[in-house]
Amino acid sequence: MTTRSPKPAGSKRSWPVPAAIVALVTVPVIAGLLRLVQLAGGAATMPPNPRFDASPLPVAVHIVGAIVFAIVGAFQFSARLRRRRRAWHRRAGRIVVVAGLGVALSALWLNQFFPRAHATRDIVYPLRVMFGVALVVTLVLGLRAARRRNFPRHRVWMIRSFAIALVAGTQVFTLGFGGAIFGKGDLAQALMLIAAWGINLAVAEWAIRRPARRRAARRRHALPTGPQHAGALS
Repeated sequence: MTTRSPKPAGSKRSWPVPAAIVALVTVPVIAGLLRLVQLAGGAATMPPNPRFDASPLPVAVHIVGAIVFAIVGAFQFSARLRRRRRAWHRRAGRIVVVAGLGVALSALWLNQFFPRAHATRDIVYPLRVMFGVALVVTLVLGLRAARRRNFPRHRVWMIRSFAIALVAGTQVFTLGFGGAIFGKGDLAQALMLIAAWGINLAVAEWAIRRPARRRAARRRHALPTGPQHAGALS
């Protein structure tokens, strides 16, 4: 009689998170690729943007960095892949950090020298600066924690960096549904941009605290309860 070895914990749930991240960024990735083709002199399939035409290099760095960060980084969240391909996880992690820094620094450059001209610039501009700097900080702290082999802290900072960097995917929904409900005015669009960051950060903090809640629940279930245990404990 043969017995099957138990599957590692979490193997059944190893791929939903990477798949969800890839699905979230599908629209921004396609739009970014079309923009790159247009900047390279290809067919004009995207609406013209004088900001991008005036500074194509940081735009290209931003798009390429964002695509690499999102697609390669998505598979960093596979527990099975981390266990079985640790060397790949480390190498891919370095690529993700470099790509993320490219995203943050190019975004800060574009926001500083080619800001969007609309009525709510005073609201959106400081937020883009704040989240651009925050992305740099979370990536550096995540890399530092990994080098010190403090993997719980590494996990925390990388989850937060993804929440900040993948906001474009969430903005597809907040701008789409928000525009349908509240209109296309400048203030409504600015609020929908802010809402996307809020949603991502809320989900990130929930994901960060989820393992601690699970451990606490397991400890509670492991404690002896009921009158049958009272005599043994007295």
